[in-house]
Amino acid sequence: MHLRIHSLVLSALLLSVASYAQDSSASKEEKEKKPSASGGRIVLKVGNTQVTEAEFESRINDIESSGDGESEGASQKERRRLGDDYASVLMLSQQAVKNHLDTTPEVSRKLEIGRIQILSDAQFTSLLDQAKPTSAEISEYYNAHLHDYDEVQLRRLFIWKSGPNTANRKGLAPEVARSRADAILKASAAGSDTAKLTDPFKHSDEGLLDLQPLTFPRGEMPKAMEKAAFAGTEGKWSEAQDNAESIILVHVLKRDRQPLSQVTSLIEKRLQSEKMQAKLNELKKNAGIWMDEKYFGTAAGASSQKSGDGPSAPSKLQDSPGGTEGGNVQR
Repeated sequence: MHLRIHSLVLSALLLSVASYAQDSSASKEEKEKKPSASGGRIVLKVGNTQVTEAEFESRINDIESSGDGESEGASQKERRRLGDDYASVLMLSQQAVKNHLDTTPEVSRKLEIGRIQILSDAQFTSLLDQAKPTSAEISEYYNAHLHDYDEVQLRRLFIWKSGPNTANRKGLAPEVARSRADAILKASAAGSDTAKLTDPFKHSDEGLLDLQPLTFPRGEMPKAMEKAAFAGTEGKWSEAQDNAESIILVHVLKRDRQPLSQVTSLIEKRLQSEKMQAKLNELKKNAGIWMDEKYFGTAAGASSQKSGDGPSAPSKLQDSPGGTEGGNVQR
C-alpha cells in the first residue's frame, strides 16, 4: 500500500518538479520573497519551498477519495506517510537542481517529454469540451436515426442437430429437427397454443428454449436472427436460421423503440466523438504535419491496423512523468 501511494505521489509531483527545475535560475532572494502560488495555510516546508494545505490536498484528493473506510486515526497516519513522501520528493528535486541534474541530456529529455504530454492532454480535454453536443443536436440526431433505436422482445428456440455433418454430440437427427420446427411454425401460424411443442426444449439435450423473454436493441443480434425478429409477426414464431448445426426459431412478443431519454448518453458520446475527430483532422491538416513514409509506413497501412470507433488521447509517451501505465487513454 505504501509503495502504491508513494508512486502516486511521485506522479502527482512531477509537474511541480519540472516547474521547479525551470525556475531554478531565479535568485535565492526572489524565491524567499515569492508568496505561495495558491495562498492559504502553509502545511509543509522544504527549504525555501512552501506547500499550502490546498496544494497538498489537491495532490492526494484522488487517493483519499477511494479510501476503504479506515478510522480517522489511521487516516491521519496515512496522511503523515504521504507528507513524508511529498517532502522527500521535493527535497530530492531541489537537490537534483542544485547538482544541475536538470541540465543533463537524459533528465532534460524526460522533462521536455513530460511538458509535451501535459500540454497535449490539456488541449485534448479542451477540444473534448468544445465537441460536446447540445440538446438540440442530440434530439435532431435521434429523430434522423429512429430506425437505429428499435428494439424487440422475444424468446429464442434452438433445436440442435446431430449427425455426420455436425460436431454436436447431442441433438436430433436433421429430419426430426426439421419436423419439430415445422410443427411449431404451423401451429403458431394457425393461432394455436405452441407451449406443448416448445416446452420439451426447456430442459433437454435436444435444444434450448429461453425461459424468459429477452429484449434486444437493433444491431445486437446476429443478422439472420435480427431480420426474422423485426420482420416477423408479433405473437408468432418465425424461422431465423437452418444450417447443419441447428434450427433457430424466434417468438416475437413485442417491438418497440427506445425513448430519447434512454439513449441520450449514447448519442452524446457518438456525436462528441464525431465532432472531436473532425476537430483533430482539421488541426492536423493545418499543422503542416509531414512523416517519412519510408520510416513510418503509409497512412493507409496504419489505418488498417487501428481499432476503435472514436478518437482517443495521444498515447502516453514512455518517458512521460507519471506515464507509467502507458497505452491509449479513452476519453
